[in-house]
Amino acid sequence: MFPILTTERTILREVQFEDVEQIYDSFSNKETMKYYGQDPFTEKEQAANLINHFHTMYQEKKGMRWGIQLKGQKHVIGTIGFNLWSQKYKRAELGFEIHPGYWRKGYASEVIPEVLKYGFEELKLARIGAIVFLENEASNNLLLNMGFEHEGILRNYMYQNGRFYDTNVYSILNSN
Repeated sequence: MFPILTTERTILREVQFEDVEQIYDSFSNKETMKYYGQDPFTEKEQAANLINHFHTMYQEKKGMRWGIQLKGQKHVIGTIGFNLWSQKYKRAELGFEIHPGYWRKGYASEVIPEVLKYGFEELKLARIGAIVFLENEASNNLLLNMGFEHEGILRNYMYQNGRFYDTNVYSILNSN
């Protein structure tokens, strides 16, 4: 069963096909996708394919992605989870996005610690990394505030909207 996590204001749960409208709203939004590393969606079928990808990643134990649902509501406002999960090497990369209508309300800083705790305690990860566009000041600052350490810059690491972007590399290590 997919793990359910809770915070003061949110429920982190498996993304379902019933979430296709909200996933499409986020992933077709140019502001959401500005620093995501892929072009915005243009068709709802892409959102359905992404949800299917989330399910496959989890079944194959290569990643897991929670939908961020506000308590008292049914829809998701974004997703958060682990990409490139390697059980053998005990590492994964953190990824997240939140619809701009919910930015600057502290949701990311509320859910990230819960996801990190799950990664370290339940998945027994030794390292959780993150890749962030240099221009994404909000996410760069957020990860530093969450205890991630800046490890360096990957030059021309992402290609989006017809151009290459440099990215910051961050990590946080399991202190146990």
